[in-house]
Amino acid sequence: MSRLLPTLFKGLLLVILTVSVTACSGDDMRDLDAFMAEKRARPGGVIEPIPTFKAYEAFAYAATTMRSPFDRPVEVRQVAKLNARSAVKPDPDRPREFLEQFTLDSLQMVGRLERGNGVWVLIRDPNGGIHRVKPGNFLGRDHGKVTDMGVGFVAVVEIVSDGTAEGWVERPRTLELASP
Repeated sequence: MSRLLPTLFKGLLLVILTVSVTACSGDDMRDLDAFMAEKRARPGGVIEPIPTFKAYEAFAYAATTMRSPFDRPVEVRQVAKLNARSAVKPDPDRPREFLEQFTLDSLQMVGRLERGNGVWVLIRDPNGGIHRVKPGNFLGRDHGKVTDMGVGFVAVVEIVSDGTAEGWVERPRTLELASP
């Protein structure tokens, strides 16, 4: 009896599979044939051509040496006072420092470092790099020189064009400690 049960079960399973396979193999595809005949009888459509695009024209920005339009303009009264006081101009022979490739607005003060007698301010560039800066270092595109440092600020004096042909003025700026 115990041997008969698995054999009986296998036979019953084979009969069920055979019936189900023969039930699914009908040749009644008239509805599918009618649908395909209808689609083939329709006239073919016209595909619109791909639109033509204008070629990209590169724009050469020639105002890189001028004042940024997003910076506060230097007032004429201040320019007259500063011109009467001194003849300021940037040193073209001075080697550039790494942080001079970034605008001053894109730099952030993120901390202060004291080690022995040395005191530095930590500046983050737009790429995420952290750099040590002390008085005398330069940063920003406008010849900014670090003149003073405090616990929460860095004082920078930039040399910017006053709008005349060869006139330059000093512009004080401050970087404050960025909040976390």
